[in-house]
Amino acid sequence: MSAMRYLGMVATVGFVLALPILLFTTNIRFLASDSGYLEGGIRRHDAAEATGIALGELDYAVGAIVRYFEDDADTLRLLVFADGEEAALFSAEETIHMQDVKGLMRTIFRANEVSLEFVLAYVAGTVLWSGERSGRGLAKETLAAVGVGAALGLAVGILAIVGFDSAWERMHEIIFTNDFWLLDPTTDRLIQMFPEAFWQEATFIVVGLALGEAVVLIAVAGAYLWFTRTPRVESREAIAGAPETEGDDEADISEDDDAPGGGEAPGDPEAAENAAQSPPDAEEPSGAADLQEADQKEPQPQPPPPQAQPPAEPGSGSS
Repeated sequence: MSAMRYLGMVATVGFVLALPILLFTTNIRFLASDSGYLEGGIRRHDAAEATGIALGELDYAVGAIVRYFEDDADTLRLLVFADGEEAALFSAEETIHMQDVKGLMRTIFRANEVSLEFVLAYVAGTVLWSGERSGRGLAKETLAAVGVGAALGLAVGILAIVGFDSAWERMHEIIFTNDFWLLDPTTDRLIQMFPEAFWQEATFIVVGLALGEAVVLIAVAGAYLWFTRTPRVESREAIAGAPETEGDDEADISEDDDAPGGGEAPGDPEAAENAAQSPPDAEEPSGAADLQEADQKEPQPQPPPPQAQPPAEPGSGSS
């Protein structure tokens, strides 16, 4: 296998994997950067009542968290008014956990950017520039990538339905190297603002958006394959106009040999003897027969009609 072909296969596999990664990370980044969605979440789950902090203060904290994921600050320090006094919103353990969460979110953001760049580079390099992939080939690879993403999304969705608690805990054990993510819902404000039910809803939204995007890609790729397919009529005409193969020529020759007068059957001495005794002029050439038939059909010239004789003059006859 040549190096270029091997690189092409690797690039194709990378595209099939990068496209679903792009879909999921885009949706995660969208929700993590949407202050309105986060503010709606703290209202749906009664965060003001659970924390004892006014919604205005919590909304301010949400905006600071969104900025924290994007800026270069190492530590998130938030001061809010609780019970008429200014105090830190999060404890030291919660602050350390937020540092870990920021590292995870930055990794997701980088994966989102890299996957986007790879998908665009693959389409531009293999389809638009070098022409190594046709539009139909790209559409088929897109369907394969969507299939991978749909399988992953369905698996995550099933886990979120039947065993979200255990899957969520297992994910934290794999991702984080400490146990600061083990928060107490009765005292820790971070989990009071964003309880486990909030994250379960967010998981459903991310998976649902990814599946919706997959449906759009399937529709676009499927429509392209449908409208660029080769018509059956043209395919049949191409087959009918194809040159005959060697086997067809041999079949034609054998049919000519079997036809009457087309040849002698092998092993028939009587036919060979009759052919040897027949004179070469036994049959009239077809060209002469055609000329004779044409002469017979050609109209012959007719003699002119007889001329009328003038009447005899009086007295010219004998008496």
